[in-house]
Amino acid sequence: MKQLFTLLLFLGMSQNVFSQAFDHKHSVWDLLLKKHVKNGLVSYKGFVSDVSILNGYLDSLTKVTDVQYQSFSEKEKISFLINAYNAFTIKLIVDHYPVDSITDIGSPISKINLARGIPWKKEFFQLLGKSRHLDWIEHEKLRKDFAEPRIHFAIVCASIGCPILQSEAYIPNNLEKQLQTAKISFLKSPKKNSYDKSTNTLYLSKIFNWFQPDFTKKSTLIQYVQDGFDETIKPDAKIVYTEYNWDLNEFK
Repeated sequence: MKQLFTLLLFLGMSQNVFSQAFDHKHSVWDLLLKKHVKNGLVSYKGFVSDVSILNGYLDSLTKVTDVQYQSFSEKEKISFLINAYNAFTIKLIVDHYPVDSITDIGSPISKINLARGIPWKKEFFQLLGKSRHLDWIEHEKLRKDFAEPRIHFAIVCASIGCPILQSEAYIPNNLEKQLQTAKISFLKSPKKNSYDKSTNTLYLSKIFNWFQPDFTKKSTLIQYVQDGFDETIKPDAKIVYTEYNWDLNEFK
């Protein structure tokens, strides 16, 4: 009840509140995640019912100017961008709900949408003063501006094949722990990543194939993923990339 009261109170905030210092605890987003995310799966129906609260949080992101953003610390910037990516992804699904997959958004043919990256190139929100799309946050900001490959385990594209959506907002004061937790939890997901010692075969999510340069700047790919496995992976292990599941990461 206390959390619900807090969310309802947010609805009554005046525009003056948004003009004040940005909330780097992302409190409203944190409460929404705690309410509508369970074991990494999302109640999109729940987000639909709370869409006015979600829109209020997104509005607070939109109101951050580029000048204000440049004054953020590195951890504040990373947290801001990760939360923005995840929250706007939820918004994209909510705006088209019900859908079976994010790849259904765009043309009538999901394979075309996926091949062309249509859902991720759709400009449907404002951020730092301009119209943006999800790919801009991921490729032009997070990957380009920060040497932090663990962002790939924190941003979630509304699909089962993605890392799980955490039930809390990313915040600067806890960012290191959160990113490491996201990395380890993803690597320990046996449907996405596993090691067969008998055949010396390492099965990895296609994320490690798509963005391999991000993971191999300081080590080999096997060395990078090793801390997510209890068993020592041989350096000459054969790597096989698993099928990516684009079904919606939803619980009913």
